[in-house]
Amino acid sequence: MGRYVIRRLIQAIPVLIGATLLIFVIVFALPGDPIAALFGDKRPDPAVAEVLREQYHLNDPLLLQYWYYISGVFLRLDFGVTFADVPVSELLLGKFQVTLNLALMALVMEAIIGVGLGLWAALRRGKATDTAILASTLLLISVPTLVSGFVLQLILGVKLKQWTGADIFPVAGTSAGWRAYLLPGFVLAGTSIAYLTRLTRTSLAETLRADYIRTATAKGLSRRRVIGRHGLRNALIPLVTYLGADLGNLMGGAVITESIFNLPGIGNQLFNSVYLREQPVVVGIVTVLVLIYILANLVVDLLYAVLDPRIRYE
Repeated sequence: MGRYVIRRLIQAIPVLIGATLLIFVIVFALPGDPIAALFGDKRPDPAVAEVLREQYHLNDPLLLQYWYYISGVFLRLDFGVTFADVPVSELLLGKFQVTLNLALMALVMEAIIGVGLGLWAALRRGKATDTAILASTLLLISVPTLVSGFVLQLILGVKLKQWTGADIFPVAGTSAGWRAYLLPGFVLAGTSIAYLTRLTRTSLAETLRADYIRTATAKGLSRRRVIGRHGLRNALIPLVTYLGADLGNLMGGAVITESIFNLPGIGNQLFNSVYLREQPVVVGIVTVLVLIYILANLVVDLLYAVLDPRIRYE
């Protein structure tokens, strides 16, 4: 197991290099001058602008700029500094905490609601309950996050507060603690809940038709034991894969949700940094997201052996 983990971490190095190099090239190709954007509407003095370009290696070739960045990451865990001379790691620390809280809240909701509804639909396959759940998932998939976010913000955040007098679902900011992530977490997880519900229903329904399930039932085991111990455990393998990969998707896809609910996370920071061509910030965000993807997939692979003892890693 230890050798497997080491091998996977070594394999992650070219993935990290490839992803960061790709985003580096994309940001480099964006139109505009980042030094000019730093001064806003004012025109910078040419001498000052040239000094800043030399300071931040903007006059160097693209691959040399990338070498400065990636060597700093691997050798010193240094993600560089912004064009305002603020360390990128310091800038992103608090913002990543906000986005991570949002993504974890969405992931918990996704796991509880998605697996619960999928289990319910699979056990009542072909009945009215199954049809209603499938229809509701289709609705979640069809409605864009931008629309569902503003609608739920109005109904549950504004109207509900007017009707009850209680601020159950805060509509903006993080001052309310964990409650501030309830509504944006559901909005962010909406589409994933729908897909996970359908995946759970399909996976469990196929598992329940397997021969070993019929054998367990023929032995006289209770339906709850057959489903819980034999059916659901084997059906969880594709669900764990989906949830592990979706953590990175939730963090990377939080731009719209954070904008709707005014959350100071990496989504807003990423948007502003792309607009201002803050290359170190954009690449720093992508680097951390890639690392999260890699670690999440590694944890998923290790969980396979727990869920299915037949799986072993040499």
